[in-house]
Amino acid sequence: MGLSLKKPEGTPGKSWPAILIGMFVAFGGVLFGYDTGTISGIIAMPYWQDTFSTGYRDTTGHLNVTASQQALIVSILSAGTFFGALTAAPIADLIGRRLGLIASTFVFIFGVVLQTAATAIPLFVAGRFFAGFGVGLISAMIPLYQSETAPKWIRGVIVGSYQLAITIGLLLASIVNNATHNRTNTGSYRIPIAVQFAWAIILISGMLVLPETPRYMIKRENLAGATKALARIRRLPETDPTIVEELAEIQANHEYELSLGKSTYADCFKGNLLKRLLTGCALQALQQLTGINFIFYYGTQFFKNSGFHNSFVISLITNCVNTASTFPGLYAIDKWGRRPVLFWGAIGMCVSQFLVAILGTTTTSQDDLGNIIVHNLAAQKAAIAFICFYIFFFAASWGPIAWVVTGEIFPLKVRAKSLSMTTASNWLLNWAIAYSTPYLVNYGPGNANLQSKIFFIWGACCFVCIAFVYFMIYETKGLTLEQVDELYDEVSDARQSIGWVPTVTFQEIRAEGKGVQQVEVETAAGDV
Repeated sequence: MGLSLKKPEGTPGKSWPAILIGMFVAFGGVLFGYDTGTISGIIAMPYWQDTFSTGYRDTTGHLNVTASQQALIVSILSAGTFFGALTAAPIADLIGRRLGLIASTFVFIFGVVLQTAATAIPLFVAGRFFAGFGVGLISAMIPLYQSETAPKWIRGVIVGSYQLAITIGLLLASIVNNATHNRTNTGSYRIPIAVQFAWAIILISGMLVLPETPRYMIKRENLAGATKALARIRRLPETDPTIVEELAEIQANHEYELSLGKSTYADCFKGNLLKRLLTGCALQALQQLTGINFIFYYGTQFFKNSGFHNSFVISLITNCVNTASTFPGLYAIDKWGRRPVLFWGAIGMCVSQFLVAILGTTTTSQDDLGNIIVHNLAAQKAAIAFICFYIFFFAASWGPIAWVVTGEIFPLKVRAKSLSMTTASNWLLNWAIAYSTPYLVNYGPGNANLQSKIFFIWGACCFVCIAFVYFMIYETKGLTLEQVDELYDEVSDARQSIGWVPTVTFQEIRAEGKGVQQVEVETAAGDV
């Protein structure tokens, strides 16, 4: 399989419509990535620092914001995304995945308007919160939409393309920041922020013409709508046996779930659904604890503090590495599977992080004012190289696959609710890291002044990632969403999931259930 867009032999219908739909919906990741990346450059821009400063001067005597203000400005976006992700489930279940994405994008636009208009911290912070709320909604709904429309043989690539879109957004932010950071007027920060209107308009325009997901239509008991949507996605007649069979299995799975009771948030914490929820939440939390957003939130400022005069260029290079490295990850997702790519990616990240920490702490020191003194420029350049290696391993593994796994391990009954909680866990850790990093890294009273030592923390977290994958991640390559549900029912140990083959369909389970009920009715009638 791999990153081949040629469908397997014997697969009826067309696959390109589903691929194009999934890839376009992934464009929402540009909003996420661009908004994340643009703040890294903005807080390092001299004009922005002068404009938003409340009188504080840094160690060089330049006007700037304090560490606490910087922490608030950067992390408030993640606070908004946390609440947005939790709100995504009721919205996606109430008005649908498609309309939910459109409404979420309008919330994002409102936040961008506030940020563009701001000339002081309060309005800027309010704008980042609402933009974050919209991003949180979008980040939970996109993998949901993609998973429910993608063919099983290329689902990993399609859902993984969301991470590719995030990296493209980060890269675009870095390019725009690099082009405007030397401006001596409000355009230095307003142009990078206002560009986000374009990304939002593109996403809304596309979602207006795309279909709702067939699985959501089944959930709403709209079989005719589900048939029309699936036929449109597969480019087959509505009466085609393939369409009828696929919808029958989806419907049988949904009816089986409903036979166990109505869906509530409490159901997410019962039986093996709790195991899946803990797996998804831990996977998303660990994705953040690898330290990737330290690079993209504070990278420009960190490189600047480390003595590099071309910090914006270095940030641009790391974003280029991030984008390019996602492509091998998309190839590997459906070629080698989820478990091995996550496992070896964690090992690569762990080694790279520890090398960055060792090189950074042994070749630099600080003067009495907290300025970094570089004793070995070659070693410092090597540290930047290993940061690029770390980004490669992240972008080729944990970046895309975290979204793929969480998008496919939950049954339809609780999928929106569970996905909203796993995504919220990602944003909760994102907020914690964004808020605490200035206090952990920066020089000054009350700050830990870790500088490059922060990479020891990220490296230790990557070591935890290795064990987590080995014991908790199931191999779901090549399975339909309904078969993934059966996998979790039959296999209790993630290490035994490799090579598992489904033996029964939910149509057969439903038929057996009806048969048992019929026997019970006939027996009762005979007794009378």
